[in-house]
Amino acid sequence: MEVRREKKHACGTICLKYLLFLFNVLFWLAGGAVLAVGVWTLVEKGDYISLLSSGFYATSAYILIAAGVIVIVTGIIGCCATLNEMKSLLIVYLILLLCIFLLEIIAGVLAYINYQECFPFCYQLDEELKQNLKVTMQQKYQQPGEESITQAVDKLHQEFKCCGSHNFSDWSDSVWIQAAENERLVPDSCCKTPGELCGRRDHPSNIYRVEGGCITKLEEFLLSQLYILGAVGIGIAFLQLLGMMFTCCLYWNLKEDPY
Repeated sequence: MEVRREKKHACGTICLKYLLFLFNVLFWLAGGAVLAVGVWTLVEKGDYISLLSSGFYATSAYILIAAGVIVIVTGIIGCCATLNEMKSLLIVYLILLLCIFLLEIIAGVLAYINYQECFPFCYQLDEELKQNLKVTMQQKYQQPGEESITQAVDKLHQEFKCCGSHNFSDWSDSVWIQAAENERLVPDSCCKTPGELCGRRDHPSNIYRVEGGCITKLEEFLLSQLYILGAVGIGIAFLQLLGMMFTCCLYWNLKEDPY
């Protein structure tokens, strides 16, 4: 009877080890996904950072990268603890999972409160775009030493199919447009089919004349990024709950670790 009980105990431990190992594989993939989203945000959408007056957008991307690295490292510790059946390392792994989980919960609650009250993120985003994007476009586009701004504005026009901060008429007050040698009414990147001097015509058939301008499109994009971050966070938090449960079960099923 005692032998049968020990065999059953050993079988349960092995099953838990495989379950925890499978969890760590999924945890690694989740960490890789978070890391990839952070890198993609900086590489593909980093041009827009130069159009914003605060570092909120860049900071969010760096936080994602850091979170992805932490998750991957935590997964490595979990695998080592599981394969070697080290109870002390399992405790460290469990504490790391709990800390990350609590941080995600706190961040999620704060984000929800801030979003509901629309402060400071919504307020900051709205005021930042309305007050600074238009001025940035008018004062810095195609100016010496402002190549990053020019590239970001051109990319914004083409990617979101818009023209100007609020509308195409914003460009009438642009320093570059008002230059005596400039024949354009809007930048060439506003054109539906960009070409040299195509910005001389601002007819709807030639340029993007979207209601609300680029400011609306950019705001929608940044908010959609916020939703993606929230979904990723919820998914990882759910995985962590499973991981903590498997870790506790394996800890109590292991015999005393000689180490």
